[in-house]
Amino acid sequence: MKKRSTIIATLLVSIMMVASACGSNGNTEATNTPATNNSTNKPAEATDPPVEAKDVTLSLRHTQIKETSKTRLKILEDVVAKTQEENKGLTFKLEGIDEIVNRDQKLKAEMAAGNPPDIFEVFGGADLNLYVKANRMLDLTPIIDELGLKDKFASLDEFTVDGKVYGLPFGGYSEAIFYNKKIFSELGLEIPTTWAQLLDVSEKIKTAGHTPFGLAAKDGWVNGMLWNTVMERNVGIDAFSKVVSGEAKWTDENFVKGFASYAELVNKDYFTKGALGLAYADQGAQLLSGKAAMVFTGTWDANRFSGDEAGDLKGQIGYFAFPSIEGGAGDQTSINASYSNGFGFSANLNEDQVAAAKKFIANFYTEEVQKRTLVEDKLLPSMKLSDLSGVDPLTTEILTVMANASSSWKAYDAIVQPAVGADINVGIQELIGKVSKPEKVAEKVQASQDKANAAK
Repeated sequence: MKKRSTIIATLLVSIMMVASACGSNGNTEATNTPATNNSTNKPAEATDPPVEAKDVTLSLRHTQIKETSKTRLKILEDVVAKTQEENKGLTFKLEGIDEIVNRDQKLKAEMAAGNPPDIFEVFGGADLNLYVKANRMLDLTPIIDELGLKDKFASLDEFTVDGKVYGLPFGGYSEAIFYNKKIFSELGLEIPTTWAQLLDVSEKIKTAGHTPFGLAAKDGWVNGMLWNTVMERNVGIDAFSKVVSGEAKWTDENFVKGFASYAELVNKDYFTKGALGLAYADQGAQLLSGKAAMVFTGTWDANRFSGDEAGDLKGQIGYFAFPSIEGGAGDQTSINASYSNGFGFSANLNEDQVAAAKKFIANFYTEEVQKRTLVEDKLLPSMKLSDLSGVDPLTTEILTVMANASSSWKAYDAIVQPAVGADINVGIQELIGKVSKPEKVAEKVQASQDKANAAK
């Protein structure tokens, strides 16, 4: 595991740079000297006819359809409008779709058939690797070189395959615990730094009549977030790659301990009752209503937790890293943080469409757009920013937690094969429903892993 990874190093530098220097942009005043013909030194005649605008259409699929995604969608729409205005004849056709439907169903079917949208949201890592292997992704390496963007990103690791870049992240994230500061203060609770302290804090919260951890477990990936960190603390992130290579098994002792640690939270009734019937949006609502004292989720929810929906809790929601687990084999001060959400481009684009896509990239991936996204939407920037002025207190806490982490790593579903990730999600739901034991879940996941490894 790479210590002090790019994401953490970048954030640490950014926090220290509260505002950018106001130096010269290096431009000089333009002169009014007319263009001249080199041979006669006379003003050159405009002999070439004006270039007619070509009619080019690009389909663009996004997943910003939720009420909480309005700000992010507005930023995307503004970039699209700007790009169309600057390039007459260019038309974008935007399509909004549910993220889970896009990732797990529609995009996969389109990739199999060879007819994905022209531009589309895509996850890096395991998903992207499959599409690259099928020759469905446009190689963006020469484009970002031409636009001077190659070194502007904090990390392109999850979108890089065999040294070539096949997608561009539009934001970063980290996953840890958002908590209700008022409840913690009223109960005299300190932020836990060890597993034992977390259990103690959770018990006190439960005794006081609150739910320790708000959970909405209907969608499997939601449960996978907390499970992912609990498992990493027990086995170390490198172990996830080893089950893919066959060097380790989900039934190994430390993996079973990871499943058991998660089951301990379930069995102590620290999660929301009836969680398996609740959709994701309800998870954050439990924190904001005061029913739950904590939720483990990603920083993409920060906008919700610091906005008007927070009501009386506005400014009273904090963020802390998941505690260490004594005796665990993982990095006990690491954090799940990465840049895995981004835009991909179809390999089917013709020459004119590629040129148009390049215009979109040039307008979307700028420091101005990234800064706007950070301030307005609380989405962590995927590009290096020199100015962090105007950042709200919760975002500052998030950046500080990330900067203090010893290392960062990407989520399990970006490492293991998609089919295995899906079976992990089912296994976690079985633990939440108390219909299976940790050992049995480990056996089922290993069976899925064996099948996926054999198909490689």
